[in-house]
Formats: sequence, C-alpha cells, structure tokens
Amino acid sequence: MHDIATKTRLRAELLEKRAMMLPGARSEAGRAIRDALLSVPEVEMAGTIAAYVSIGAEPDTRGLLFALWKRGAYVLLPKLLPDGDLDWASYEGPDSLAPGPRGCLEPTEPPRGPGAVASADVVLAPAVAIDRTGMRLGRGGGSYDRALARVGPAILTVGLVYDGELVPELPAESHDQRVRSAVTPSGGLLRFT
Repeated sequence: MHDIATKTRLRAELLEKRAMMLPGARSEAGRAIRDALLSVPEVEMAGTIAAYVSIGAEPDTRGLLFALWKRGAYVLLPKLLPDGDLDWASYEGPDSLAPGPRGCLEPTEPPRGPGAVASADVVLAPAVAIDRTGMRLGRGGGSYDRALARVGPAILTVGLVYDGELVPELPAESHDQRVRSAVTPSGGLLRFT
C-alpha cells in the first residue's frame, strides 16, 4: 500500500473522476464547502487565513476567498517558487490575481516569504483525497507538504475535497504531512484526532 506507484495510480483515478463531474455539480460543491467553512469557529475568528485559488476541477474556492476577504480576514495565497516551494502574498479581491506557473492564478501583491504561512490562524490546503487519519494525497509536487510542515501544532489545517474523496486509507511517505481536518460538500468539517 505504501509505494509511489499506488499513489500515482490513485491520483490518476481520482483526477479522472473529478474531470467527469458536471460544472453545475462542481459549483454546488464549492458553495457547500464555502458555507461549511464560513461557519467553523476557527475560521470565523481567524485574523489571517492561508488559502489557495482552485484550478481545474478542484472544489471551487473563489467564492470562499471573496467571502473571507469581504468579512475582513487577511487572506494569504500561495505563489509557486521555481524550486516547488510556496511563497505567500495577500489577496486583495478578485482583481488582485494574475496568471502564474502551471495554470495557477497568483496574488500580485508583494511576496511575504515561505515562512508567512506560519502566521496564519487557519490553513486551507488542496487535496486529491484525504484519509481518516488526515493523510492527504496532493498532486505530487510536495509544495503543500513543505508549507504544512511550517504550521504550528495548534493551527487548524483543512483539506478541501469532494464527497467521494474522503477514503479509509492512503499510502504515505515520510515527507507527507497530515491535515487536522477535512471539509466535504455534504459532510461539512470533519476533525481528525
């Protein structure tokens, strides 16, 4: 179960399922995730939230980012560095985003450094799947494993996935970082112990 080939196969299967979802279903799922997250106490109280701009068939985060920003939270978004690590800069509304590497939209504000994620009160992370222990399967680049490794143990880290992507068990490698909770469209926030 714990090999790279298993992760690669699983990632391909899950991404294919995502790609087959109808746009309406994806939008609805994004709204359900947004509404669930906006009512989480840690998110309601957070001064700073590290989030991300969804790409492709990922659960849509644009409505969530806008809602957090309008609410007055300081939202940090990633900027992909050449070495695959993540720098962070502030989100200042939809017009503050510009195309970045690998089809990502990135903030145009000045970068705050890779360590800026450590100042967030809540960290939202993309995932292809999450298991019942909080192990997340990402896209394979390791960017979020590096970012999550900088986050303190008391900070709520949340992986955003569709309903079918919360799985019993995922293969793990030594560098893989767990999230402390997951949010799904129909289940809301699930905390892992």
